[in-house]
Amino acid sequence: MTMSDPSSRLRLVVLGSAAGGGFPQWNCRCPVCSLAWSGDPRVRRRTQTSIAVSVDGERWALVNAAPEILSQIQAVPVLHPRVPGRCTPVVSVLLTNADIDHVAGLLSLREAQSFSLYATHAVHDVIAANSVFDVLAAGVVERPRVALNTPFPLLDGLTAEIFPVPGKVALYLERGEVDTAAEGEQTVGVEFNHGTRRILFIPGCALMTDALRARIDGANVVLFDGTVWRDDEMIVAGVGSKTGKRMGHMAISGADGSMAAFEGLRVSRKVYVHLNNTNPVLVEGSPERRAVERAGWEVAEDGMELAG
Repeated sequence: MTMSDPSSRLRLVVLGSAAGGGFPQWNCRCPVCSLAWSGDPRVRRRTQTSIAVSVDGERWALVNAAPEILSQIQAVPVLHPRVPGRCTPVVSVLLTNADIDHVAGLLSLREAQSFSLYATHAVHDVIAANSVFDVLAAGVVERPRVALNTPFPLLDGLTAEIFPVPGKVALYLERGEVDTAAEGEQTVGVEFNHGTRRILFIPGCALMTDALRARIDGANVVLFDGTVWRDDEMIVAGVGSKTGKRMGHMAISGADGSMAAFEGLRVSRKVYVHLNNTNPVLVEGSPERRAVERAGWEVAEDGMELAG
């Protein structure tokens, strides 16, 4: 298939839509998690963020490998094995950073299954330094290193390009004073291009820059960091001492929030993803949920499918 094949279309499935820990978080009884534990129909359970993309419906690439990747694959029929023996329609995996909620699922993608694991040099160095990931045996799993701002074929017929996004190193890599808005290879967004269609996936972002605004403008679909509604959300909920900014995530609301940052940008479809368990936008009908919907945003759910 070529990029111009009229029978092909860019498809994206949200496998998981929650931030680290999932929703509800296993050890949390914050106000929003309490609704989930009690079975309130206004909230839906969510696994940690990863997506799958394809242009032919036959071959798929995963972006990030959440700890729940097995259940995510099991929940999406197009990702199931299709012929006898060991096989999978998943032919590649791309990592946007080295966070636990984005790499832990790699340990479940062993079983001598070949695929290509794409990441920046910095993220590949983190993976290589931990021998537990040697279960992805050399000679079985290729590990291409991808340069920033350089398009590459993620799948036949689908070009991807990773670009730097303000963020920080993974929590377990923090040493001393941490730059929470560093730009480099540790945190990236992904742009998918298929013909004239563009989808951007940016699950972590500490702040909006002019370069990022320019890249976002004109996209067909943008899935963007929706971790917290307000910067001090976890503190107010009594479940943490860090602000969203300290965790490397800009809030949704406020003058410095992502809703304000997107004003004036031409984006056909805007979707919040990577939602923390404390975030009130998870509650259907809440004032916060209504506010993002009035601003033209959707809130991602596990299993949601988007077409570019």
